[in-house]
Amino acid sequence: MPEGDTVWLTAHRLNTALTGRMLTRAELRVPALATTDLTGMTVHTVVSRGKHMLTRLDSGLTLRSHLRMDGSWRIVRTGRRWTGGPAHSVRAVLANPQWECVGYRVHDLAVVPTAHEDELVGHLGPDLLGPDWDASEAVRRLLAEPGREIGQALLDQRTLAGIGNMYKAELLFLRGVHPFTPAGEVAALPQLVDLAHRVLYRNKDAPEQSTTGSNRRGENYWVYLRAGRPCRRCGAVIQGADQGSPPYQRPAFWCPNCQPAGPASAAVPGPRAARGPGR
Repeated sequence: MPEGDTVWLTAHRLNTALTGRMLTRAELRVPALATTDLTGMTVHTVVSRGKHMLTRLDSGLTLRSHLRMDGSWRIVRTGRRWTGGPAHSVRAVLANPQWECVGYRVHDLAVVPTAHEDELVGHLGPDLLGPDWDASEAVRRLLAEPGREIGQALLDQRTLAGIGNMYKAELLFLRGVHPFTPAGEVAALPQLVDLAHRVLYRNKDAPEQSTTGSNRRGENYWVYLRAGRPCRRCGAVIQGADQGSPPYQRPAFWCPNCQPAGPASAAVPGPRAARGPGR
């Protein structure tokens, strides 16, 4: 699933192409919205909220979309060929005389009054890249379930919005925290939350995500997708294991030397092979 900074950048690009322009074409190709017509409405703004994108219209309506694992928005000059996949995978088209924004495999499409956006995103925690960012509230929510593994807690968008599996792995490595450590036992939780904000903010409009400071191919990450390979810092073999209960388990990656397991992290599953190419 895309990280919050990827969603922010997508929303920023949609905002540049659509805001202040009237929709001359607006197709929502999902059964629930097949008769919804947004044509003739002017886009007021496009913003991200965690991993959701909100397209606000001058009519007082908001269109919500979500990329999940496989969705994308492609922006092309009006009249040019679309290049994001087969036509049957298009779920939304928002166009004006200059640009066509085509949503391939976008999910959770919904239209609500802008005043009622909380029905769609009100459950989310503080947005790491939003104007409502509140570090102290994020820490409070992380500590609301002190026995919950920190790796799982960071992925819960109700706690803080914007962290995906890549940033979970990388942030915990940078702070020396084992992913199976209970949240209540993370000694420097405010510093971890502050680091999350700084790293996502730094990467939000960068051409490539990087947590190592290098954008060279294969050097972007410390531990993410690198199980079985040597730690870039100490040389120990990076470990990987599923974290969470089916069907919501996600892979965790850590260095056993740089992120030692504490007493409460003793029940860590055995290592497994990395998923995907090592990086």
